[in-house]
Amino acid sequence: MKILVINCGSSSLKYQLIDMDGEKLIAKGTYERIGEASFLTHKINGQKYVLQNPVKTHKEALNFAIEQLLNKDYPAIASLDEIGAIGHRTVHGGEYFKESVIIDDEVIRRIEECSSLAPVHNPCSLIGIRACQELMPGKPMVGVFDTAFHQTIPEERYIYPIPYKYYEKYKIRKYGFHGTSHLYVSRRIAELMGKNVEDLKIVNCHLGQGASICAIQNGKSVETSMGLTPISGIPMCSRSGDLDPSIVTFLMKNETMSPDEIDDMLNKESGLWGISGVSKDVRDIEAAVDEGNERAKLALDYYKYIIAQTIAKYAVSMQGIDVITFTAGVGENQTRIRKGICDNLKFMGIKIDDEKNKAKSEEICISSDDSSIPVWIVPTNEELVIARDTLRLVSEGNK
Repeated sequence: MKILVINCGSSSLKYQLIDMDGEKLIAKGTYERIGEASFLTHKINGQKYVLQNPVKTHKEALNFAIEQLLNKDYPAIASLDEIGAIGHRTVHGGEYFKESVIIDDEVIRRIEECSSLAPVHNPCSLIGIRACQELMPGKPMVGVFDTAFHQTIPEERYIYPIPYKYYEKYKIRKYGFHGTSHLYVSRRIAELMGKNVEDLKIVNCHLGQGASICAIQNGKSVETSMGLTPISGIPMCSRSGDLDPSIVTFLMKNETMSPDEIDDMLNKESGLWGISGVSKDVRDIEAAVDEGNERAKLALDYYKYIIAQTIAKYAVSMQGIDVITFTAGVGENQTRIRKGICDNLKFMGIKIDDEKNKAKSEEICISSDDSSIPVWIVPTNEELVIARDTLRLVSEGNK
């Protein structure tokens, strides 16, 4: 069965077409900077095509991406009939979804209900789902939830210290995100180390436009940096991460900002961009540092410090760490970011091999031989996890 995987991020759209007979990747692509100077990188048969096609919405991006799958100059498929099912990355499943599910009207309604908890992401997922319904009516679809992997976090770690009635009424608690990525990387690093995942204490750093850190013990998520929504935790490219909650009420009073304006500011104008004033892109901020921009340096110093601090905290969560992994766009490719984070952890005996750390987007141990804890790059593959769940559920449904 050929499965199309759709992964709608806050400002990106990723897709993969996978032949599950042998898990062979047929084609893949990434639409970056949707709503700005957006472009698509489409890969097929070892060839890469960079297509400048600015789009304003995820729906426009998906339509153009599907055109490329059918493009007669480099066809991935002859018609959409070849696609057997579609798997969708969905960010927030609340307490409704503890595992992946076949998408129906009730599932869509539940995803809509959770949109208030992930206002940047869940609407994007719904756009992808509805666009696929229009383009490929009747095609089975599966929702794979970022929050599902974190349902194993103990109650004393996911509860918030506010009146309990708000948990009972609104289910306000820590949920965690990037679960599909954390799941994949934890299983893959166990394979690479020749160990059982149940025997490892893993800290996985998923660092991209959005970013989260996860403590994975005995193959299960036991702590993670994101909370009720994907805005919390470590600072991100344009999201604030954790801050004093009184900042919100202070700004609402003194700047007469509405809840929606505050939400936009924390999601779209904060984090590294908010501090640096340069860009949402770490590559641009690093270039500004090289030019002597002090605010850019401040932003990245803060970013590296908080990530290192969070890694150290998770040694408490698991009473030790066996391996640290870096994944996603920044984690896989930005050598200075990795180096800076690990330099903050030298007190734990963590040492980076500068030559190995030059690697990008490859599976490799980048720590020195005498490092107390091995540090790896493990490129994530959320799409493969989604495809596997999609195949399993559709196959079970056809029995």
